[in-house]
Amino acid sequence: QGPLVQSGGGLVQPGGSLRLSCAASESRFNNYGLGWHRQAPGKVRELVAYIDSDNSTTYADSVKGRFTISRDNAKNTVYLQMDNLEPEDTARYYCKGRGDFGYWGQGTQVTVSS
Repeated sequence: QGPLVQSGGGLVQPGGSLRLSCAASESRFNNYGLGWHRQAPGKVRELVAYIDSDNSTTYADSVKGRFTISRDNAKNTVYLQMDNLEPEDTARYYCKGRGDFGYWGQGTQVTVSS
């Protein structure tokens, strides 16, 4: 396993919810921001949510109001709660640290389909 290990994801119906986790192997991870990115087939990878070390957050317009990024420093983990999922959210999701912790997670598939 790498420095960032993802869990969560899977198949969900439109309107459903999923939670992704990105766990780090070192506590220094908490000193850096982290972004959740996604890549759909035939499309470029895009940043959907970002959380800084001070817990400030930003979201892509396409997910604003539906996705929530948060972090639990005691667990060295960042979460992406995804609610009211749409078929357009179908993609492989990756977490990526920043600065000296600029690693990618291994990716996890999210499929939204009825």
